[in-house]
Amino acid sequence: MPRSNTRQDVEPIVWKGGRLHLLDQRKLPHVETHLELHRAADTARAIRDMVVRGAPAIGVTAAFGLALEAKHFREGKVEADFERAAAVLLAARPTAVNLSWAIERQRRVLQTLAQSASSAKRGRLSAAKTTAVSPARAAKALRETAQAMFAEDVAVNRAMGAAGAALLKRGDVLTHCNAGALATAGYGTALGVIRASWESGRRFGVFATETRPYLQGARLTSWELVKLGIPVTLITDGMVGALLASGRVGAVVVGTDRTAANGDVCNKIGTYTIAVLAKRHGVPFYVAAPTSSIDLRCASGADIPIEERSEKEVTHIGGRRIAAEGVSVFHPAFDVTPAELVTAIATESGVVRGDYVRGLARAVKTAQKKLG
Repeated sequence: MPRSNTRQDVEPIVWKGGRLHLLDQRKLPHVETHLELHRAADTARAIRDMVVRGAPAIGVTAAFGLALEAKHFREGKVEADFERAAAVLLAARPTAVNLSWAIERQRRVLQTLAQSASSAKRGRLSAAKTTAVSPARAAKALRETAQAMFAEDVAVNRAMGAAGAALLKRGDVLTHCNAGALATAGYGTALGVIRASWESGRRFGVFATETRPYLQGARLTSWELVKLGIPVTLITDGMVGALLASGRVGAVVVGTDRTAANGDVCNKIGTYTIAVLAKRHGVPFYVAAPTSSIDLRCASGADIPIEERSEKEVTHIGGRRIAAEGVSVFHPAFDVTPAELVTAIATESGVVRGDYVRGLARAVKTAQKKLG
């Protein structure tokens, strides 16, 4: 396998000078450039157009998008302006639960401010009637919360990586799509597990699928691993069966955009296929899931909305058409892997096995307690 001595990390999300700067992942691995964003609409467009992608990164980005918009909130209309911006962001991409999770957390911040203002004015807390929050105070609170979410995400990924690293005991590792630093505020989820195992001293290679049609594995995961100096071999998605049959892979590790309460996992299209093949060949299938991507309100994977993306992403590569004119395209961006195919789920609260309904609920509760 190819090796690199390079030891670098990447910064997909940067808050600087009151502006949000996103590493434009559409141009990787050829060009590293950041886009500067100014409003919630800019942020929503960046999420929708895949400038930034990956459930945790989308959540943190949306939180910063609301902080950007807060600079334009009007006196006496802070709540209305917030909800207008939140709706624009929420419509950007439907599958990753971190998007709605981040927006709801920012909404609670505003609600707490309003209740606090009412309490100070009337001498008592009034949940029913609240005093309007000033735009300046709202902007400060939303900015600080977004910055806290950024720091928390990196800490969560490191904790999850440490918990999941012990799962990688033998052989090489197969991963699908991109669940590294680029998909988060930093460090990574599935790649966080791989990184933590590598940093502990264990040596192995990583097989990365190209991840058609958007090629996140070819363009992003392989780029990250080369930067980190972790041996990586790129394969096409159709080679997974042959690879697993060869016996070289000791574990599969993937991320998740939303995990249902019963342990069903929604991840990039093709994940379900890999899980079925892993089961057939006796290879453990692990998921790295920050609790922010666990949706306890979603009973099973059947309740998860699946985003369908542009036909052009399938019919074209690099702007050039590869498919016949007139062909129809079916392009779901995600699929659902049933819990029965999942060997274990690594979270920042520890590794969950077996009874996912109880285990995931316990992991979320533990994480919430730590946040206070």
